[in-house]
Amino acid sequence: MSRVPPFSSPLLVGFETIEKSLERIAKSADGYPPYNIERLRDGETDILRITLAVAGFASDDLEISTEDSQLVIRGRQQDDTPREFLHRGIASRQFQKAFVLADGMRVTGAELKNGLLSIDLVRPQPDKVIRRIEITERD
Repeated sequence: MSRVPPFSSPLLVGFETIEKSLERIAKSADGYPPYNIERLRDGETDILRITLAVAGFASDDLEISTEDSQLVIRGRQQDDTPREFLHRGIASRQFQKAFVLADGMRVTGAELKNGLLSIDLVRPQPDKVIRRIEITERD
């Protein structure tokens, strides 16, 4: 049985990048660190807030960037002091979490408070554009 791509309809023109983004998301299904995404309202503006649980990470251990229409959050802890653990249940591991952003999404800020990293994004309201296309006749 062959796999039919979800965007293979001839009526969907220019959606190849969405299919690639969906494949990229499916490959990066790691659940660490846990996160929430919430919608907030500020008047007419929709604000999306991504909150990641990054307990144990300082702001210097975290990096937030946008790359190729993706929001990328990286965390790396530096543990330089040699210690002897009798039990180690808290791992100091690095992570990278990527969120694919829709066109026009902008990151407005980030805040680290009580082990939670909150990143706010604004989704601008698209303008409804109607354009009439002239038809030329040829003999």
